[in-house]
Amino acid sequence: MSEEKTTGAEVAVKETEGGRVVFADDVVATIAALAVAEVEGVASMSGGMVEGITEMLGKKSLTKGVKVEVGQEEAAVDISVSIKYGYKIKEVCEKIQLAVKNAVETMTGLKVIEINVFVQSVAFDPPEPEPTRAEKRKEKAKEKEAKKEAETVETAPEPPRVK
Repeated sequence: MSEEKTTGAEVAVKETEGGRVVFADDVVATIAALAVAEVEGVASMSGGMVEGITEMLGKKSLTKGVKVEVGQEEAAVDISVSIKYGYKIKEVCEKIQLAVKNAVETMTGLKVIEINVFVQSVAFDPPEPEPTRAEKRKEKAKEKEAKKEAETVETAPEPPRVK
């Protein structure tokens, strides 16, 4: 056989299956990142300086803000997030831990021994920009047209009344 590159953890498999399963750390990190993205209240994943530089160079990292240590049968996950303003941080972090644990254990069979959630910031919704004068004029013109159309809608003439 050819040389094998060890990139992750080796998971014990029954001997009758005649082989082994190896997970790269990036696979577990991707699973964790996707699970975090589905949790309500998470604004974004927060990465370090290296991830910020790679993003500036045009490479998007799906595992931004996720660090994983994978052993033979266990995994530990560190997650850095930004939470949306108005959500209870403790509850969002607990939901993150549960979602990551369920996703990683279900998909890989590894036992997740710890999930550390680091809240890096609280994200506020950006205020909606004020409409420009041109946009305001267009809106008023649309309202006038709608008003004219409502007035000009032809109604059926009333039948003559019999006395």
